[in-house]
Amino acid sequence: MALAVLDCAHFTAGECRSCTWLGRRYDDQLLAKDAAARALVDAPGLAWESPLTSRPHGFRNKAKMVVGGTATAPTLGILDPTGAGVDLRDCALHTPGIEAALPVLAELVTRADLTPYDVGSALPVSRRGELKHVLVTESPDGELMVRLVLRSTATEARVRKHLPWLRERLPQLRVLTLNIQPEHRAVLEGEREVVLTEAETLPMRLGGPDGIVLHLRPRSFFQTNTDVAAALYGLAVTWTADLAPRRVVDLYCGVGGFALHLAAPGRRVTGIEISADAIASAERSRDEAGLPGEITFATGDATSPEHAALVADADLVVVNPPRRGLGPALARRLEESGVRHVLYSSCNPETLARDLADLASYVPVRGRLLDMFPQTPHAEVLVLLQRVGQRSE
Repeated sequence: MALAVLDCAHFTAGECRSCTWLGRRYDDQLLAKDAAARALVDAPGLAWESPLTSRPHGFRNKAKMVVGGTATAPTLGILDPTGAGVDLRDCALHTPGIEAALPVLAELVTRADLTPYDVGSALPVSRRGELKHVLVTESPDGELMVRLVLRSTATEARVRKHLPWLRERLPQLRVLTLNIQPEHRAVLEGEREVVLTEAETLPMRLGGPDGIVLHLRPRSFFQTNTDVAAALYGLAVTWTADLAPRRVVDLYCGVGGFALHLAAPGRRVTGIEISADAIASAERSRDEAGLPGEITFATGDATSPEHAALVADADLVVVNPPRRGLGPALARRLEESGVRHVLYSSCNPETLARDLADLASYVPVRGRLLDMFPQTPHAEVLVLLQRVGQRSE
């Protein structure tokens, strides 16, 4: 029986169209995504697995809320074309913990008198106010990281004053920070982060009580769907088990999700990531987990030619690039490396298909769509590539 269409008053009223596929039944969405992805990736001999589903609502582990209205009557959500705030505190995509926290955070805006930043509806732009965004992330254990994106530190004392009240109202709060973004441009966050709590990281425990814990710092990237992210890492382990790689290189390693899950006795794993914060998180997770094998992380650009020797020495290279994909330079480096297998995790099947065309020495042997982003046409696709002429051992 087909799953019903998710009902959203904001979508029906035309207030929010972020979920572009909200009017489609979930199973129809899944079929369309799967068919589109397979058409882009298909190759002779490809073992394409059935799509991995998600909860169609209540799955989003992070909220990125634009603050509008006034300090006494704030809105948390988006801005309409005139610059007025549209309140989306009841968005059905967010995890229940985030949905419950947003009204409390709206009350904090009022208590601490945090005037919403006025982006202006016409020139000249007023550019008054302080608070730009409220960013919330929930861990699998129900703890929260809250970040207030402000124009300056002018209101820091007021936020600190109300921190005891906020802890009482939100006992699940683990991390509270002020992110300072002084520029008037469409940038979500700034370079400076002021941490107001003792804890600086949000532990993301994947795979149950005995699973790997990934530590998220305020500016670290993590997939928006925790359950599907955990399944993605588990699938990577399953697909590569028979390959028994002795040397693994994880490019775009982020906070170490793939690298840490692929740790094994006698195996050397190296993760490369351009974000120093993400590398610090990955190293902390590694040190706390006591994982087998040798695992190292380094800050650097995954596309840089300085990693060519490292890649060439690997049995397995994992790539998890941003939406723009690998690009011709990195694809060429993989082509020239001689590495036997590449595990490619893509959040954009179109750039994945382009990269596969550049990786002419490889053929996809396994593939699967993971529905990381229900209610939209976006999806995660995992593909295992094998160098032509090589056999899996």
